[in-house]
Amino acid sequence: MKKISALIFDCDGVMFDSRQANINFYNQLLFRFGLRPMDPEKEEFVHMHTAAESVRRIFAQTPYEAQAQKYRMDTDYTPFIKDMILESGLKELLKMLWHRVGLAVATNRSNTIGDVLEVNGLSKYFDIVVSSLDVQNPKPHPESLSKILHFFEIAPDEAIYVGDSLVDYKTARAAGIPFISYKNKALTADYHFDRLMDIAGLIDSNFNNTRLQGDSSID
Repeated sequence: MKKISALIFDCDGVMFDSRQANINFYNQLLFRFGLRPMDPEKEEFVHMHTAAESVRRIFAQTPYEAQAQKYRMDTDYTPFIKDMILESGLKELLKMLWHRVGLAVATNRSNTIGDVLEVNGLSKYFDIVVSSLDVQNPKPHPESLSKILHFFEIAPDEAIYVGDSLVDYKTARAAGIPFISYKNKALTADYHFDRLMDIAGLIDSNFNNTRLQGDSSID
């Protein structure tokens, strides 16, 4: 493996436990139109997909989808950020790797990701954040990851993507980027980690191995 030059994070399920926040947000949309809360299948769907896709799914078979899409864009997400739980070790990892490797986010969140990062004091750590609004094709299409590779001017095997869902796995594979499955051993992945800080060890090991290889070539 080449030297890791960029570490790319998914947001939901990796940087944050945001399941309850998402459930509360979309149930609030349903309540606005007098509809029943989501069932478990829909709760799982909105955890992994874009807001537009999620609204399309949960408002299927109703006459309110177009209105719900507009209401979703106009709704202030800030009250729901308090329901998001920052993943243990995230800030420590970002502080440790800041300025050592490029840091990026590739998420299917849309207009909410900026506020989420800002409220939690994370914006300053990331060189680039790509949401579903920044691409023509959201995940699992590889466009978001390709955009990040282009930003850093690196090859796919010089980056690594951290995700927790099948959508993330498919995105990484489509982009040709090594994949870390976070807290999901059911996924096929290059690495499986249950603690974010374990990624620091991977970066350190990669850095040391690359440095040793460079030293031997000089000799």
